[in-house]
Amino acid sequence: MEENRSHRLIVRFKPTEFEQIEKRFKKTLFRKLSEYTRHVLLEKTITVTYRDKAMDDILEELILLRRELNAIGNNLNQSVRNINAAHGNADAKLWTNLLTMISNRVEPAINQIKEQMNQYADLWSQKSKAGKA
Repeated sequence: MEENRSHRLIVRFKPTEFEQIEKRFKKTLFRKLSEYTRHVLLEKTITVTYRDKAMDDILEELILLRRELNAIGNNLNQSVRNINAAHGNADAKLWTNLLTMISNRVEPAINQIKEQMNQYADLWSQKSKAGKA
């Protein structure tokens, strides 16, 4: 049976001291400052998270690239649906030309995405090598 926490410990800090404690607390996985404080005082294990700004920037760029690819894919799917619906119509030639135009725009975008992905792969491999050295 687990005991209730019935004893209180009141501690006062200077504003700068409290800011320092809060900064450390925010880097952990704890949800409550009291839980974090108990772990520190009782010398229990504390898991700290680490955010790499460069990797966060890369992830943000990859998300934008994925959105662009999704938009391109949606446009192509709509074009194909319209071509299939217009099969045998005079509109079919119009849609075929439109699809060709879209493909001509998509190819450079895909090449740009591939180039960007290669740059990210190079960056990650350099970072990985630096971490091992």
